[in-house]
Amino acid sequence: MVHGLLGRKVGMMQIFTEKGEVVPVTVISAGPCVVTQVRVRERDGYDAVQIGFEQVPARKLTKPQQGHLKGAGTLVRVLREFSADNPQEHSVGEIINVELFSPGQKVDISGTSKGRGFAGVVRRHGFRGGPKTHGQSDRHRAPGSIGAGNSPGRVWKGQKMAGRMGGKRVTVQNLEVVEVLPDKNLILVKGSVPGARNGLLQIRRAVKG
Repeated sequence: MVHGLLGRKVGMMQIFTEKGEVVPVTVISAGPCVVTQVRVRERDGYDAVQIGFEQVPARKLTKPQQGHLKGAGTLVRVLREFSADNPQEHSVGEIINVELFSPGQKVDISGTSKGRGFAGVVRRHGFRGGPKTHGQSDRHRAPGSIGAGNSPGRVWKGQKMAGRMGGKRVTVQNLEVVEVLPDKNLILVKGSVPGARNGLLQIRRAVKG
């Protein structure tokens, strides 16, 4: 069985349990995905299953892309590879849907975080800023010292400083699947997931679950 699925973030809402408790959930439109290629160790050096998501017209793809997807019988926009228990059990053209997951299961979800633009160290890294009194009129949100002047005589690589924030791949682990709706291709996951509405998500079986 393949370990993951592709989907897009629909948004957040809340549902009520049988005990009357409010649970915040993220609604994800996942699948159906089609198997486009099966990777085997003997030929490719590793085992994996490549799946595609979101059908598109032929004019949206190049000729090489169309040739790669010819065996799957459908043209898709997004391709990703996932590990599988036994990749040889899957065949090109096979359809995988949300029934891959079940309520109560733990999943890891990866997506691209919202881009925040250029941000200072207070917002980007949570710095507390400088003193607001004793003559410090312009240091309220400044980073302060970024290193010694004599040794090492340079700024360390990776030093936390102001810069572009967000727009990076983020993974949230051990999220609980609250409900699966196969007829609507929807998954309800407890809590929030990375990215904006309609952002591409990779839903995988939890590695630490």
